[in-house]
Amino acid sequence: MTESVSRRRAFVTSIALLATVFTVVQYCIATRLLDVYYQINLFMMGINIILAVSLNLISGFTGQLSLGHAGFMAVGAYTSAVMTTKLGYPFPLAVLSGCLAAGIAGILIGIPTLRLKGDYLAIATLGFGEIVRVVLLNIEYVGGAAGLIGIPQLTNWLWLFISVVITVLVVQNLIHSSYGRACLAIRENEVAAEMMGVDTTKYKILAFTVGAFFAGLAGALYAHYFFIIQPGTFSFFRSFDVLVMVVLGGLGSTSGAILAAVFLTMLSAGLQSFPEVRMVIYSVVLIVTMIYRPQGLMGNKEISLRIFRKARGESDGLTRGQEPL
Repeated sequence: MTESVSRRRAFVTSIALLATVFTVVQYCIATRLLDVYYQINLFMMGINIILAVSLNLISGFTGQLSLGHAGFMAVGAYTSAVMTTKLGYPFPLAVLSGCLAAGIAGILIGIPTLRLKGDYLAIATLGFGEIVRVVLLNIEYVGGAAGLIGIPQLTNWLWLFISVVITVLVVQNLIHSSYGRACLAIRENEVAAEMMGVDTTKYKILAFTVGAFFAGLAGALYAHYFFIIQPGTFSFFRSFDVLVMVVLGGLGSTSGAILAAVFLTMLSAGLQSFPEVRMVIYSVVLIVTMIYRPQGLMGNKEISLRIFRKARGESDGLTRGQEPL
């Protein structure tokens, strides 16, 4: 089988799988087979996937420890909510505005801070996230500490599904481009990358901006699903949640980030009756992961359709003596 035919089959299979998932979930929502509780957790799962995949681009593929992802999510959430509730703009324009505002914030913060490395960068991004939260606390136009109330519920399954797919596709295509190779070189050895002529600051800012853009997308979807947003929602603990997903899934694995986001969302839903132990369990998960599997669940591996093709090929080979596909 030629490589072009294999890629075409993989593309068609992927489209069929995505269409099946979308149709089944949409049917379950329309017929109320999924009640409100499960719908809320489903939407949180999608939002967490967007956050984890976007942060993985920064921390996993580029190697920059960021603790301010919730700040970018807050920028996207409040910008989009103001656009719809205060200014009366349509939802698509509000979502785009939230994404762009978060991306611009990523550029503005990235230019002065991404010359830092390691712990210094983590502290700087943590400071940014806290600045955003405190500023929102003191702006009465967006509700201050009480938050912005009465946001229309415009986020539906179609919007969420498309947003998740676009996020994963953009990040994966970026990683496999020349820009992504430069980011990977920075992660492996920044000094060596500089010696080979890679503009490390430029590519770190690029990764930071793209990650912030999609964090803003997650914020916009969140704001227009839960009716109300408050500054406390976007605290350091929110950034920590997303970082746990990235580390647990595997730094440098988009599939791992998705799996970890799904797992931790389900775990969080199961622990809603015990909120006092939630962060304890998160911490234990991190400790156990770092001790027994420091590379995370997936390491830097990805799940692809090749697994199923190989399994089918091996089965065929046992029965008919054919070569694996």
